[in-house]
Amino acid sequence: MDGSVLPDVRRRLPGRGAWLHFDLECLRNAERRRAFPRALRVQGALDVALLREHLQQHGNQATGQPRGRQETRKQVDPS
Repeated sequence: MDGSVLPDVRRRLPGRGAWLHFDLECLRNAERRRAFPRALRVQGALDVALLREHLQQHGNQATGQPRGRQETRKQVDPS
């Protein structure tokens, strides 16, 4: 594992996953609370740059709604 969190769009990656709303504010809160290492049961900080990029690129394409009020959740998987 290289310490990165990846979006698991197809929900097929092996290993433990965590759910996240399609919302950058939710990602910021998860980072602030150190939720990813706890949910994924890993030690130390994880890099969420790929996940942040995915949310920025595909965030409001997922449901056609503005960011911040979406109910869609995304599974992420450490790699």
